[in-house]
Amino acid sequence: MILSGKEILRHLGKEIIIEPFDPSRINPNSYNLSLANELLVYENDLLDMKTPNPTRHITIPPEGLVLEPGRLYLGRTNEFTRTDKYIPMLEGRSSTGRLGLFIHVTAGFGDVGFAGYWTLEIFCVQPIRIYPDVQICQIYYHDIDGEYEPYQSGKYQNNTGIQPSLMYRDFEK
Repeated sequence: MILSGKEILRHLGKEIIIEPFDPSRINPNSYNLSLANELLVYENDLLDMKTPNPTRHITIPPEGLVLEPGRLYLGRTNEFTRTDKYIPMLEGRSSTGRLGLFIHVTAGFGDVGFAGYWTLEIFCVQPIRIYPDVQICQIYYHDIDGEYEPYQSGKYQNNTGIQPSLMYRDFEK
């Protein structure tokens, strides 16, 4: 079951944390998150799952930044979120999708107990100008049935910024 906007509000500050929170961004069954003013891009054309891949930072100026097709940009939300009881899910907004801007192509499924900023996998089908602080995606919450162990110490837990892939750690085991 997906929580309604009213249920998100009812659990806000308890089982659901969204900081900062703006009540005007609540939807019938989700909450709009906004884009921070920084991006990461991978420096190499060939990425390797078994090794850390070098990245560089790009600042999105107030007048916007043009994204180019064929390149993956990693962004992050301005908002820190945490949930101790629900499954957080992230999706792009239909308004961004209709511009050919894909915000979270994969990995939009969070874990109960996740705390941090959401790293966004940003890809466009044609050049597009983006702006910092734009409401770019939405978070919604599913109820969970049965016993569970909350996510507490994963690779991306309690992050403070954009997280490139840490898949190489899976090969270190």
